[in-house]
Amino acid sequence: MNFIKHLVHSRWSCYLNKSLSVSSQARLFSTSRMCRTVMPAWVIDKYGSNDVLRFTKNASFPIIDFPNEVIVKVFAAGLNPLDVSMRGGYGAATLSMKRDPVNIKRSGSEFPLILGRDVSGVIMECGLDVKYFRERDEVWAAIPPWKQGSLAEFVVLSANEVSHKPKSLNHTQAAAIPYVATTAWSALVNTGGLSKDNCANKRILILGGSGGVGTFAIQMLKAWGAHVTVTCSQNAEQFVKGLGADHVVDYTSGPVEEPLSALEKFDLILDNVGGDTERWALNLLKPWSGAKYVTLVTPFLQNTDMLGIADGMMQSAATMATKALKHLIKGVHYRWGFYAPSGPALDEIREMVDAGQIQAVVDETFNFSQVPQAFEKVEKGHARGKTVVQISKGGDDL
Repeated sequence: MNFIKHLVHSRWSCYLNKSLSVSSQARLFSTSRMCRTVMPAWVIDKYGSNDVLRFTKNASFPIIDFPNEVIVKVFAAGLNPLDVSMRGGYGAATLSMKRDPVNIKRSGSEFPLILGRDVSGVIMECGLDVKYFRERDEVWAAIPPWKQGSLAEFVVLSANEVSHKPKSLNHTQAAAIPYVATTAWSALVNTGGLSKDNCANKRILILGGSGGVGTFAIQMLKAWGAHVTVTCSQNAEQFVKGLGADHVVDYTSGPVEEPLSALEKFDLILDNVGGDTERWALNLLKPWSGAKYVTLVTPFLQNTDMLGIADGMMQSAATMATKALKHLIKGVHYRWGFYAPSGPALDEIREMVDAGQIQAVVDETFNFSQVPQAFEKVEKGHARGKTVVQISKGGDDL
């Protein structure tokens, strides 16, 4: 009897050891909550200026709550003007509702908050329903603003927000593209109705073409065969021409509407500037031909911050409807464009990048310890491309 017990125990031990060995080989990147609970990150504990940024080694480690999620080790993170605005509390009311729709959590429960919308890195763990990705896949993504961001060692995302990184780019370069790419894609494709099949010879005007969204939009539209006119400062003229812009108008030399009015009218205007541009820009469109004006500078989040969710949404709807009707009578379409994270859109953009049609435009790179300096750089504006933070060294050599 003792011999039988010993034999059963020996065989079970052997099976268990083999199982553990196979498991450890199959899951070289084990990031379960049991193994690790904290990570380094830059966080904010309240809204404010740059002094609210705080580095910690004890940020909560992300966990997979849903079977379609993945955990990504961050190698590089891109910063955008949106991050500066969110640091100051922009959109807090709407984003809090998105994080907690039934208002169960107390006010301020989003803190400590991690900023950063762009990420390039490597998948470390996949949820049970994730089929398109595997551990060790190099990926990039634009992170929704209601989720914890990329200024951390790890981040958790839905698989439909993630795409395989272009092979032709390293992680620092790749982190410069997702947010501006998905924003431009949403504005030009989803809202503007443009595509690679209908863009040839169309006349497009980009107001504010030397920033992140503008530099991406120029390249994508040129790859699709459009004629692109851009407004920018004189010292950025050669820069945007190098990206493919056909015609450049210097906004520092006087009222920009005057030289633009002398040009042939446009099929679509992408407005990255806002302000009083709506007063004159729609007059530059071809009337009664389906021409569209798409602005990325909208009062939606500002309205909900000031008036609350319900009243803010009603005010935004009324404003949008009034403006749309006003301009529709003149034969042109008025639209608001919004940033929309999308893995499938990044799949198509990856093909354009690897085909050499789009290049990453990195203005300046900072180390993980220099995040406050990176925010200062973005806050000053007038950048020629993107500001990128290298989170983990060695990522570009993977």
